[in-house]
Amino acid sequence: MSRWFNIAGPCQADIHYMLSATARLPNLEQIIEQRSYFVVHAPRQTGKTTTMLALAKQLTESGRYTAVMVSAEVGSAFNHDVGVAEVAMLETWRDTIAVRLPKDLQPPAWSYSVPGQRIRASLQVWALASSRPLVVFIVEIDSLQDESLISVLRQLRDGYPNRPNNFPLSVGLIGLRDVRDYKIASGGSDRLNTSSPFNIKVSSLTLRDFLAAEVQELYQQHTSDTGQVFTTEATAMAFDLTQGQPWLVNALAKEVVEKIVLDRNVAITHEHILKAKEILIARQDTHLDSLAEKLREKRVQEIIEPILAGLALGDTRSDDRQYLIDLGLLRRDPAGGLTIANPIYREVIPRVLVQGTQDSLPHISPSWLTKSGELNTDALLDAFLTFWRQHGEPLLGSAAYHEIAPHLVLMAFLHRVVNGGGTLEREYAIGSDRMDLCLRYGSTTLGIELKVWRDKKGDPQSQGLDQLDSYLARLGLDFGWLFVFDRRKNAPPIEERLSTEIIATKNHRSITVIRA
Repeated sequence: MSRWFNIAGPCQADIHYMLSATARLPNLEQIIEQRSYFVVHAPRQTGKTTTMLALAKQLTESGRYTAVMVSAEVGSAFNHDVGVAEVAMLETWRDTIAVRLPKDLQPPAWSYSVPGQRIRASLQVWALASSRPLVVFIVEIDSLQDESLISVLRQLRDGYPNRPNNFPLSVGLIGLRDVRDYKIASGGSDRLNTSSPFNIKVSSLTLRDFLAAEVQELYQQHTSDTGQVFTTEATAMAFDLTQGQPWLVNALAKEVVEKIVLDRNVAITHEHILKAKEILIARQDTHLDSLAEKLREKRVQEIIEPILAGLALGDTRSDDRQYLIDLGLLRRDPAGGLTIANPIYREVIPRVLVQGTQDSLPHISPSWLTKSGELNTDALLDAFLTFWRQHGEPLLGSAAYHEIAPHLVLMAFLHRVVNGGGTLEREYAIGSDRMDLCLRYGSTTLGIELKVWRDKKGDPQSQGLDQLDSYLARLGLDFGWLFVFDRRKNAPPIEERLSTEIIATKNHRSITVIRA
């Protein structure tokens, strides 16, 4: 039977390429042996369900435990009616258990006693009747909110002292977030901010991304099955672009082997991986779309916006920063500081933010193309100046993030330029007070730097020239553009401040400074 790269739901070993499901949570069996209750949290589509299914199967087959994974998601439709939510979950759990456990390990009839006690009572009945200690993994636990969530957590805490004979020996809560970040206001942003309803947990674990060697191991399975080789450069590129995020690792490979290179005799190169990256970003599959949705949350904006602008973070809450790490949007750089989790997300985030502005753009005739279809950078600059003079100020108000409104408007314009014929890559980092853009179109590569002149700050042109000079050196270019957007309250009108000037750097590069 053929195997495939999986991008939807838990992996199944007979049809999917997959790594050891439990290798990324190596200490979990010891935690279970210690009769501990724990939390596993990780971003969507990182392998949580696959891992917990595999571990439950492994524990049951050892003969030492009765272990099963169940879901709380069905209860989320009844967050304000604890009794109905309990029944919905217990009925679904029975169906799940009937499929995943042999008949002699299945529970007796659930105990539908008093609302608010049904989860605890039913698990107690099962533990009493079971010939082995129970281990229960509850996934999608953070889909519950409000009274239903608090009730389930408290029922588990109430039963905890009675383990292992009268309650599950070990319970794992599996979700996107740690306990303190579970929602307690339906549709809102209020959180528990404490683990007290589940203060019996001994560990809060996260499922790490794939290591570079694991990406190579996964791709090698395709080579072993089909003979189609992933070059070393292709595998390295896939890891660099994804930083091992499991869904992205699989999605890149799936796009390449199922759409881009169908001939199994043709080796997969890093160019194929780059092409797949562009397709994924442009298509914004469900995984990328769900991440983008988070950008609208106020506490997300308060952290993402300064990162995109290259500013230092303001007085942000530690929990909010951790929330973005738990969502998989950010990671802590070993060299220090927060950074966007991987280069693909780094591309997706500004593209999502720029969509509203892009939809507001007027028709722009592509006057920047030569008769042979090449990019004329002088004509492109003229087109931008005309566009900015006519539409710049109104469009700044349409930008999703106010602090980086000029960046978003410029990127919206440049996306029109590269649409279908080129790429626009971005670099930004906390504290650098800059955003670098690299526009590639045909044989032309253009390095661009964006600076913002803010109130109570000096003119950033001199710093921008040095920074762009360094960026152009990395790109191997001898010319580029430096935008200085004047966002001071007393800035002159746009007609007066809009200007261009060509300046030679100390390293003899030619930079066009655009003041806007």
